[in-house]
Amino acid sequence: MACMSRPAGWLWLLAILVIALFCRAGAWQLDRAGQKRAMLAQSEKALAERKPLPLSAASDPARTTAYDWAAGEGRFASVPAVLLDNQSHADRAGIRVYRVFLPASAAPPLLVDLGWLPLPGDRRLPVIETPAGLMPVAGLLAPPPSPGLAGAGAAPQADGNLLAIGLDRAALADALKLPTLAPRVLKLDPASKLGYARDLDILPNTLTPERHLGYAVQWFGLALALLITGLVLTLRKRRPH
Repeated sequence: MACMSRPAGWLWLLAILVIALFCRAGAWQLDRAGQKRAMLAQSEKALAERKPLPLSAASDPARTTAYDWAAGEGRFASVPAVLLDNQSHADRAGIRVYRVFLPASAAPPLLVDLGWLPLPGDRRLPVIETPAGLMPVAGLLAPPPSPGLAGAGAAPQADGNLLAIGLDRAALADALKLPTLAPRVLKLDPASKLGYARDLDILPNTLTPERHLGYAVQWFGLALALLITGLVLTLRKRRPH
C-alpha cells in the first residue's frame, strides 16, 4: 500500500471500518440464530416430555431463561389485566392478554398468558373477564417476550387494565401493587378451556433462526461486495494508461 495515494488510503480505511461493521452485524445475527435454535430445542423437549414442575418453578432464579412444563392450582388475582400491544395472530393485529395468578402453594404470583384477541380499527380494547374460583392451570413456563427497542412501558386504561408494549416485571408489580412477580410467565395450555386464541409458540412476533441466518448472509455478502469493489477500483487506478 506504500504507493497508494493519501486520498485512496483514507478511502481504504473507511472501507475497512464499514466492512468490520458489516461483519459484526452478520456475526450478531448468527449468534441470535444459534440462541433461538437452542431455545426452540429446549421448549420442544419440555413439550414432548410434559413432566410438570410446581408453579413455584416460575421463580427459580437458576432457570429464568429456561423452558419447563408446570402445573398447579390457584386463583386469578382481582387486579387489572396486562394487555401486551402490537401482537399479531393469523396476520391480524391485536393484543395478548396476561393475568396475575396466585398459586395455592403460596408461591410468588406469576403472569399467565391467556391468549390473543384482535383489535378493531378504532383500537377499542375488549372487555377482559377475570376467571373466578380455585382452578388448575398447566402450561409452558417461559421468559416474558422481549420488549425490543420500544422499551417496556405500561399505561393504565379507562377500564383499569394496563396496556403495555413490553413486560417489565418490576414495573408491572409496582403498577399492580404486588410485592413481586415471578420472572417467568406461564403460557397456558391450549387444551385449557380458559382464555383466548393461543398456541405454545415461543417466538411469536419475532424473527426465526432462519430469518436471522438470512440476514447474516446479507451482511456478510455486503462486506464481501465492498471488499471486492475496493480491490477492483484500486487495481484499475494502478493499471497504466
